Amino acid sequence: MGTFIIQPHTRLQEWVAEENGYFADEGLDYVFRHSNDKSRNPSVNSTEGAPSEGKRGAFESMEAGRTCDVSSACHWAVGMAASARHGRMWGNAYSVTPSGIWVPPESPITEPGQLAGMPVAVGYHSGSHFSALQALEALLGPEHVELQFMGSPLDRMQLLLDRRVQAGNVFGTHSYVLEQQGFRKVVDTSFMIGFLVQDTATDEDAAKYFRALQHAQRDIDVEPERYKHYLLNELPERYHAMLDIRRCGIGERIVFEPYTVEVFERTHRWMLLHDLFTAHQAGSLSYEAAVVR
Repeated sequence: MGTFIIQPHTRLQEWVAEENGYFADEGLDYVFRHSNDKSRNPSVNSTEGAPSEGKRGAFESMEAGRTCDVSSACHWAVGMAASARHGRMWGNAYSVTPSGIWVPPESPITEPGQLAGMPVAVGYHSGSHFSALQALEALLGPEHVELQFMGSPLDRMQLLLDRRVQAGNVFGTHSYVLEQQGFRKVVDTSFMIGFLVQDTATDEDAAKYFRALQHAQRDIDVEPERYKHYLLNELPERYHAMLDIRRCGIGERIVFEPYTVEVFERTHRWMLLHDLFTAHQAGSLSYEAAVVR
């Protein structure tokens, strides 16, 4: 169906697979495309104070169509996108990413209960949205959870650095920046990430892609220090001086286990129970129709 388009997703695995030739070893006809422009700025820079909320996130980008053959987002959004016919969810792997609700070092907030009624910056219809809701409901009760939708992880990182929001849910490389700048994690919100396979990709090519990532994951597990420099590729250059890669973890880790029908259905029920998507957006395809197994 044409050349397979690979695009890194704020993690190490694609970079390592490319460096070590694993995509080529699998016989994949591909192009490696990095979409991040290191000179770009966060979209919030020109605003004084907290910007207006933006209700567009990972789900909406999948709804509009992604620019690579396999893309990633939180498993909530990927599952809903697949059930709404915006691609198919890969059912033979998922990943887990460390994430947390961060506050500035000088903040009086030191424990989760103090977040009751306080706006927490998250990304709309994205992992930071759903993971914050899931974690805070269990800790505070639903009536005390208040979320504000503040763009991408880069946007929320910059808003926190500027002290323009009081708390924010941030994951991945951006959370390592906050940690090294003295920010405090008040709640852990680690979450699962799913993979969306576009209709432009064959199941055979997708399987080759994931076999290459599995080789890369082994390399990262064995010798993480060799590869953590790739975390800098996920940050505009202006932030590089804020991040000492020697102190970082590996971020997202891919788990090569089935994403089961039980997890798919339970996650879908949770989203419907919380009325998180409009009737137009919510999908109805079954696991058997929405997931590549």
